[in-house]
Amino acid sequence: MSMNDSWFRDTGPTFVVCDRDLTSSSGKLEHKVAGIDWNFNSWGGVDDGCYTDWSLDLLVARKILGIERLPRFPHSLILEGGSIHVDGEGTCLTTEECLLNPNRNPSLTKEQIEVELKMYLGVEKVIWLPRGLLGDDDTNGHIDNMCCFARPGVVLLSWTNDESDPQYERSVEALSILSDTTDASGRKLEIFKLHIPAPMYMTVEESAGVAQIGEAKPRPAGTRLAASYVNFYIANGGIIAPAFGDEKWDNEAKNVLSSAFPNHEVVMIKGAREICLGGGNVHCITQQQPAFPNNVGKHG
Repeated sequence: MSMNDSWFRDTGPTFVVCDRDLTSSSGKLEHKVAGIDWNFNSWGGVDDGCYTDWSLDLLVARKILGIERLPRFPHSLILEGGSIHVDGEGTCLTTEECLLNPNRNPSLTKEQIEVELKMYLGVEKVIWLPRGLLGDDDTNGHIDNMCCFARPGVVLLSWTNDESDPQYERSVEALSILSDTTDASGRKLEIFKLHIPAPMYMTVEESAGVAQIGEAKPRPAGTRLAASYVNFYIANGGIIAPAFGDEKWDNEAKNVLSSAFPNHEVVMIKGAREICLGGGNVHCITQQQPAFPNNVGKHG
C-alpha cells in the first residue's frame, strides 16, 4: 500500500468498539468494530506541516478498513491518532498544544472539538494537558510522547528530575493537572513518572543522512530529539518500548513499565534513536486493532 510516510498511528484508522448487542433483524451478529477515518494535513498544512504532499496518506484509513471489511466513519476534523489516548472506559487524554493549534482546525473552539471527540470516540470526559513533550515540534505536542493510560485510572507521564531542563516545567504542569482531576468514572488518577532519557540532539552525520525531498521540514544538526519512553506499543501480553542507548534511563523505564503493566512482558527495542530521528517512535508507527471474531475469516 502506498503512502507518503511511515507514521501509521496518525494516518491509519482509529478503531472503535461497540459493546452493545448489534444483532440485526435477520438474526445476524453485525460488526462491533469500526474505524474512524480522520482528516489529515501533514501535521500542520502546507505552511506549517512536515511535507507538502499528503495525498496518499489521505487514502490509508479507507484502504485498511476496506481490506478488513469494517465500517468506516469519515470525519472532517483534522486529527492524528497520536494526538489522543483513551482508557476504554470513557476518558480521553489530549493536549491543547496540538488540537487547539491554528494549523489544525482554526474554525473550531475547544468546546466544539471536545463534542466531536465525545461523539466519535464514545468518551464522556476529555482531560486536556497544556503541552506535549519538549522538542515534539513536528506533531505540535502529541499526547503519545507525553502521557498515556496504562489502564483505567492509571497513567504514565513523561518526567525529568532535572529542574534546569525546559521539559521539567512541562512535566510539572501536566502533573498538577493530572493530580487534580478524575476520570470519567470519578476515579483519582494513579500516576507513574516515566523519566525521559538525557537530552538527545541530532548529530551532523545524522542530519546529513536525512533524504530531504521537496519542501519537507528540515532536520538540522543540533535539533533536540523528541525522545520519550511513553511512546510504546501495548500488544497482547507485551509492551514494546523504545530504548535510546541511555543505560540508566533505559533500565529505569523498563522497571517502571513492568510495575505499571505487571501482567505484560516489557521488551525494549534497541536503536530506537533511529526511529526518533524522524520525529516519532514505536507507538507512532503502529496501530492496534481490536479482535472482531464476528468478522468471518479475520483474526484479532
